[in-house]
Amino acid sequence: MIEFFEQDTEMSDGTSHIVPIFTEIHHTEQDDSQLQETELDDMPILPLRNMVLFPGMTMPVAVGRDKSLALINDIQKHNRPIGVVCQINSQEENPLKNDLYTVGTIADIIKVLHLPDNSTNVILQGRSSFELGEITSQSPYLKAKVRLLEETQPTPRDREFKVLISSIREITFEMLNNVGDGAKELVFAIKNIDSPVYLINFLATNIPFESRQKQALLEERNIKKRAYLLYGYLSKEAQLVELKAAIQSRTREDLSQQQREHFLQQQLRTIQEELGNGEDDITELQERMSKMKWGETEEAHFKKELRKLERLNPQSPDYSVQYAYLDNLLSLPWHTYTKDNFNLKKVESKLNHDHYGLEKVKDRILEHLSVLKLRGDLKAPILCLYGPPGVGKTSLGKSVAEALNRKYARISLGGLHDEAEIRGHRRTYIGALPGRIMQAIAKCGSSNPVILLDEIDKVGQDFKGDPSSALLEVLDPEQNSRFHDNYIDIDYDLSKVLFIATANNLTTISQPLLDRMEIIEINGYIMEEKVEIARKHLVPKQLEENGFQPKEIAFPKETIVKIVENYTRESGVRELEKKIGKVLRKIAREKATGMTFDTHITSDRLSHYLGKEEVNRDNYEGNEFAGVVTGLAWTAVGGEILFIESSLAKAGKSGDKLTLTGNLGDVMKESAVIAMQYIKAHADAFGINHETFDKYNVHIHVPEGAIPKDGPSAGVTMATSLVSSFTQRKVRDHLAMTGEITLRGKVLPVGGIKEKILAAKRAGITHIILCKENKKDVDEINERYLKGLNFHFVNTIQDVIDFALLPEKVSNPLMIE
Repeated sequence: MIEFFEQDTEMSDGTSHIVPIFTEIHHTEQDDSQLQETELDDMPILPLRNMVLFPGMTMPVAVGRDKSLALINDIQKHNRPIGVVCQINSQEENPLKNDLYTVGTIADIIKVLHLPDNSTNVILQGRSSFELGEITSQSPYLKAKVRLLEETQPTPRDREFKVLISSIREITFEMLNNVGDGAKELVFAIKNIDSPVYLINFLATNIPFESRQKQALLEERNIKKRAYLLYGYLSKEAQLVELKAAIQSRTREDLSQQQREHFLQQQLRTIQEELGNGEDDITELQERMSKMKWGETEEAHFKKELRKLERLNPQSPDYSVQYAYLDNLLSLPWHTYTKDNFNLKKVESKLNHDHYGLEKVKDRILEHLSVLKLRGDLKAPILCLYGPPGVGKTSLGKSVAEALNRKYARISLGGLHDEAEIRGHRRTYIGALPGRIMQAIAKCGSSNPVILLDEIDKVGQDFKGDPSSALLEVLDPEQNSRFHDNYIDIDYDLSKVLFIATANNLTTISQPLLDRMEIIEINGYIMEEKVEIARKHLVPKQLEENGFQPKEIAFPKETIVKIVENYTRESGVRELEKKIGKVLRKIAREKATGMTFDTHITSDRLSHYLGKEEVNRDNYEGNEFAGVVTGLAWTAVGGEILFIESSLAKAGKSGDKLTLTGNLGDVMKESAVIAMQYIKAHADAFGINHETFDKYNVHIHVPEGAIPKDGPSAGVTMATSLVSSFTQRKVRDHLAMTGEITLRGKVLPVGGIKEKILAAKRAGITHIILCKENKKDVDEINERYLKGLNFHFVNTIQDVIDFALLPEKVSNPLMIE
């Protein structure tokens, strides 16, 4: 916007009037020839901030610095000219020579004005340009030697200069016309200036160029070159003014359109009030909208949908549907985040307080928080906690949320079979709702909660779609920053959400979904861990839930050990918690009826509260019979031991018959056939007569026939059982084994090693046979889980037989012919 210097002038009638200062004074270089040499050698210097004075120009200057005020007061007494120079850096309070431009203007002080606010203004009139020389004094104000500069004037017949001056006038008038009425007086002044040199200096003074541009014009001593330089600056300024004028014009048009729409909206509201008032709902939505922290896209979409609501009759069914949609939009915490707890020691302490063990999960959470603390912004990981029931997977999610100072929500995916439960329903359906993910976000009230996806391995599918496929977008860090819910219909950023999924069995999870998650295996607990968990967590929790004071009922360590060994059969601690709760409920009944009750539960009193000890099939049962070998198996509820039995019976006419019982799967049956064929092929190595196979039928049985069993890991156990039956050799005491076999007699590695080892410990096993390639799995297990166990790593079935079978035969052996 064009601004030019003005002065408040008192009129004859006592009023004041703002008038521009643009008196045309034809000042020549000869006027300064009378300056004495002493004046030029000791010229007072007035530094200016962002202002350049041109010869012949009059300009008001506000004076505030102490040195400048001292200069003005001194010059008023002696009535002499001063030198005016622009500062290079306007922030410098006490400028020296290096802080000033080298070219300035000699000026006379026309008038000094002392204003009511105690400020001082001076009106300066430029005379001639000079070059700044040596500083002669710095106190009480700057003084310096100066040298007068001459200007090169164009010849009177220079037509190019005349055309240039004409062009300068034209572009200036064009620019000022775009400014508006505020520049009328400036236009009037320019029209009445005849001198080209004065016109150039006048425009350089009054057009708001940058100070460096004005200084460049002052330093140019050739008037014609100065005119060209001015024309270039004016051209750029004219373009900016034209652009600003165009923007203002469009803004006024938009404003007019907004006023028209506002008028129509007011009429529409009046009509709606007559038909049935929905104004209160709309006002409420608008108030809630004003408090939201959403971006331009979300706000524009909401306003569009709100306009649809305003056009609807409040009595129509569509009105309630549209209102519910807008209400759901406002319920979401757009761009609202809770502040994470970056005190890593407190987070670790909280996790350790709530859960015993689970070191891998705790380490991963602390690693993520550490990177987030260093980087400041990070996509949250997608964790999948995989392990048997009752080991604390689900409860860990809430503990993580509390430790990180985040909101928490749990979504149960067990039995989910409708894709719309994840992505939401389209609004065209009656009773449409957002998906469970968006509902959980709205419930939490922040966009970075911890969301637990419980039982992700139990997601189903039917004709309504595949929810696990819909979860691909949710659990992909590269995609979930723009998650699209069919109901919300706007992309929502889920990248800051910490998703924790839980599963018991990975085989039922689709491979693409599995690839998107970071799998962390959570194994079962050994006896020592179960005791600690019961003492620190389960007993205090059950005491509170059953109405007892903390430590009112004591459970000694030996009592908890007996509950674990004789009343539970699990990898986790869920059943253990139930048994502790059962004991406390019986004591609560005794206390409530006024009876005497135990405050110290001894192990011999457990039968009173829990009944007879339950038969625990996980205990080792001995090996007094040939053909009975202990194997190790993995199930969805953790590791277990199983017994494989084989027996021989004289064959009938058919001969050489193999019978398999115990509800075995195809893979397990094939393992038995492979074991039998390998033994036949290597009968001499085991000391078995070839004719024995024709004379006897073989029966292999795995107890607990009601439970389906499958998998290849029982291969070595079946082979050992068969060799024991054919040779009647005794199996080594407290021995268990697991491994797959081949027809060549190789032993192959299997999975679930840690769970199987825990099962062996619970059963009292001391020797375990594993494939040599499983040694790396054993090395990864904490030493406390391996205490009391001896591992024997093998490559072939012959290695297994050599260690597993003792030379002596069992008592009362079967007489094999």
